Amino acid sequence: MVKKVLKFGGTSVGTIERIQHVSNIIQKERSSGSKVIAIVSAMSGKTNELIKLSKEISEEFDKRELDVLLSSGEQVTCALLSGALLKSKIKAKSWLNWQIPIITEGEHANARIINMHIEKINKYLDNGGVAIIPGFQGISKNGDITTIGRGGSDATAVAVAKIFNADTCEIYTDVDGVFSTDPNKIPVAKKIDKISYDEMLELSSLGAKVMQPSAVQTAMMYDIPLEVRSTFTERKGTKIFSQENIDYTKSVTGVAYSKDDAKITIIGVEDKPGVAANIFEPLSNAQINVDMVIQNISPDQKTTDITFTVKRDDVSKTKLILQDNKNIKYKEIIQNVKVAKVSIVGAGMVSTPGVTYRMFRALSDENINILAISTSEIKLSVIINEDNTLKAIKKLHTIFDLD
Repeated sequence: MVKKVLKFGGTSVGTIERIQHVSNIIQKERSSGSKVIAIVSAMSGKTNELIKLSKEISEEFDKRELDVLLSSGEQVTCALLSGALLKSKIKAKSWLNWQIPIITEGEHANARIINMHIEKINKYLDNGGVAIIPGFQGISKNGDITTIGRGGSDATAVAVAKIFNADTCEIYTDVDGVFSTDPNKIPVAKKIDKISYDEMLELSSLGAKVMQPSAVQTAMMYDIPLEVRSTFTERKGTKIFSQENIDYTKSVTGVAYSKDDAKITIIGVEDKPGVAANIFEPLSNAQINVDMVIQNISPDQKTTDITFTVKRDDVSKTKLILQDNKNIKYKEIIQNVKVAKVSIVGAGMVSTPGVTYRMFRALSDENINILAISTSEIKLSVIINEDNTLKAIKKLHTIFDLD
């Protein structure tokens, strides 16, 4: 008998009517003979509502208590979906994180699933039941409720698929699958039928909102087949699996963008060995992720400028750390939060010459200045002025035959 993990995001369970629709999807899977484990998110908007409540108490609300608060959203969905199935005479039960339990390690708001006890649920599945599990959360070895970051229900679904040795993991959302770019911005964007783990990981890391990057990484590590599909249509979704199963006819698979980045430039830094390490070590210690780095050539061999990007939310913290750093000398720190990162992704880029030139020429033709560049085997990213984002993704989507 096929064992399936079905994950339903916040928009899929956003109303009672939608929860009843999800119940119908699960009933259909059970009717076909599948064993079903459903992972659910909080109803859309609920997590933000709970965060707002915490901020009314304190802007520095205790992280342990915040995890207790936020975990309640998924628990509500679990009970409602289980109740909808029971009303339809389908054997179902909600299993909260401490009842399984889902064991995590790491800090509050950013924990990681390391194990689950599967015996009770496997027995329940064998007896014809549907198990409903809350995403996004677990319990620490100390018995504290923990959460695993925004979008963490994807990570829960993939972890459950791995630990329960499921045949497939399906991610239900409000779109038909993974698209060549954001269909809300570019109406001619096309659904991708098949995509590799590597490409999906790059796209999700670069701004595509369909899946959480850590979930894709786990699926790739353990070769867990994924499918992203719509809750609201019966159309086939996007299958995500290993690269060797895909025949590439295009160099570029998709165009992604993000407006979460900021550019920081340190003017007049000493140009000598060890300075870059002195700049970035305290940022690393503060858990600040640095992406692109550019160091200008020093004409006098004495000073240079170093530019790098961080998340916008980290700009203030980054500047304070740099200003307090006694191991570096500089003239000035300049920040620019009005930037966007635009990227092209495709496993076919590896064997296709001229992709870099075509991207840069396309942006030049639109009079778009490139502020920073980052590359990998299957990705090319640039930082540009935020106002040019839509113009850039339109042009790149066309020039690489994705329209």
